[in-house]
Amino acid sequence: MSQSLITTPFGADSTAAEVIDGVDLTGKRAIVTGAASGIGVETARALVNAGAEVTLAVRDVDAGRRVAAELGGMTSVAPLDLSNLTSVDEFVAAWQGPLHILVNNAGVMAVQERTISHSGFELQFATNHLGHFALAVCLHESLAAAEGARIVSVSSSGHLRSPVVFDDIDFAFREYDPFAAYGQSKTANVLFAVEVSRRWADDGIVANALMPGGILTALQRHLDPAFGAESEERFRAAGSRLKTPQQGAATSVLLAASPLVDGVAGRYFEDCREAAVVDHRDDFGIHGVAPYALDPDNAERLWDLSLKLIG
Repeated sequence: MSQSLITTPFGADSTAAEVIDGVDLTGKRAIVTGAASGIGVETARALVNAGAEVTLAVRDVDAGRRVAAELGGMTSVAPLDLSNLTSVDEFVAAWQGPLHILVNNAGVMAVQERTISHSGFELQFATNHLGHFALAVCLHESLAAAEGARIVSVSSSGHLRSPVVFDDIDFAFREYDPFAAYGQSKTANVLFAVEVSRRWADDGIVANALMPGGILTALQRHLDPAFGAESEERFRAAGSRLKTPQQGAATSVLLAASPLVDGVAGRYFEDCREAAVVDHRDDFGIHGVAPYALDPDNAERLWDLSLKLIG
């Protein structure tokens, strides 16, 4: 890339609380999807502690209420099932007023059997990308009203496993692979941020994508129980280690609220700094961003396709 990579004083070991220290979000309104567990809870916690009014958009409302009670502050809960576009419509219909921060955090990973969502699409693509896309598009007016809104798209190094295969999004013609499907959806998360930043720039809306790091949370619930131990061993062998949820939320919070990235748009971050573009997926496969995930033509094509898919 011709532009220089953005760095910050923070890194892989930084926590969400450290990243947001000194930031005042009083008067700001935020939505965090998937905030009933994992890094979503810690992202919401950091925003609430900085004074924001935060809505936890969750499938499990009871779990969301327990988190809200723990977080305190101006925290509310609303039902949202991203795999069901009707649920997205209902959530948006209930939203009123400006929206300053939208953290598209919820996700599903490596569903073992090909599954079609309520809305008729492969489940990981439907949940990780299409539901979030519909949410943002339908909340565009509220985001524009904030006059400086930020969208945070939680992607993954899993995007290095697959580009968006436009001719077969739903694995109707190719053999279904859980991680390829996950990778495709995570590439879509990055492309979404790229296109938001081009298409909505005049509305003062910026979007960036990120890799939170290797963290063991409920996201891995579809995988073999041995996955956690194997992951720790793989990280150790590469001279790295897994993060805590508090560390995993740091890059999300940086992009959501830090003045260090004011005006930054359409980029992919890891460990609280912009990631380098790589030309292949190495054996460790956790660092860098693929060129196809930042490609503006891919981003525009995905946007147009997604509009058609959500009707």
